[in-house]
Amino acid sequence: MTDRLNITELAALMKKGAGITVDPDEMEQRPDTPFEVYGLDSLGLLGIVGELENRYARPLPPDADRCKTPREFLDLVNNSLMAGA
Repeated sequence: MTDRLNITELAALMKKGAGITVDPDEMEQRPDTPFEVYGLDSLGLLGIVGELENRYARPLPPDADRCKTPREFLDLVNNSLMAGA
């Protein structure tokens, strides 16, 4: 398992945690599209943060659930994971 979260995994987490189906290729082409355009609200993002914290057995930064775009979220999460590696 990689220690870096990617767009495909994020799309799967959005489906699992919030019931939102997102095409990972589309999200990869437009990583600065706000989560709200995809239908993901802050509560849904909070669920994804919780899932990742369980997966990696460590807390993510407290502002992770306030990220507005997939790029911002992936950068924050991956920087946090790399710092803790």
